Amino acid sequence: MSIIAPSLLSANFACLRKEITDLQTAGADWLHFDVMDGNFVENISFGLPVLKSIRPLTNLAIDCHLMIAQPEKYVEAFADAGADIITVHAESSVHLHALIAKIQSKKVRAGLAINPGTPVSFIKPLLHMVDMVLVMTVNPGFGGQSYIKEMEEKVKELNHLREKNDYHFEIEVDGGINEETAKRMASLGADIFVAGSYVFKHKDYSEGIKALIEATK
Repeated sequence: MSIIAPSLLSANFACLRKEITDLQTAGADWLHFDVMDGNFVENISFGLPVLKSIRPLTNLAIDCHLMIAQPEKYVEAFADAGADIITVHAESSVHLHALIAKIQSKKVRAGLAINPGTPVSFIKPLLHMVDMVLVMTVNPGFGGQSYIKEMEEKVKELNHLREKNDYHFEIEVDGGINEETAKRMASLGADIFVAGSYVFKHKDYSEGIKALIEATK
């Protein structure tokens, strides 16, 4: 069963409580929380204070995607602030094994993200221990970008490795996700679909979420 995770990066920050309530009512499974530091990526978004503020507002899992340099300095704080899943970038740390273990020691699910230019082989030694792999289908940093079709091969490869080795990780895709791209990715083995612009462009968020659910069945 697919998981739909609307990205709060596309929400109206002036009424974030209402946005979260509306997403939950509309049938969202998770909330995707994009953290950007202006260093690892060029954009700056939100961080710990916002996470602490929204955690009491919902029972939905909060999927924290850390697009930041030196994430090992901050993962414990994000876990303590209420993250259910913490995803770090394979390109952001030279001590990935220790970083994944550190996240999991906080009883939080650990994800590993790869940018469009990073091959699956780079994280292959860690696939046995991660809870989730996030395949970026755009270059990270800004919402509303066009989907990079070549990333479909990564999802296909990850799904093959998962089945061959009986690994337990889920596959998440993020960037340019709509009905068409979600359907293709689901057929290749993706489980979790992050959608920002696509969901929030609908006046009724349930329309976008239901369309993604149908597309990924």
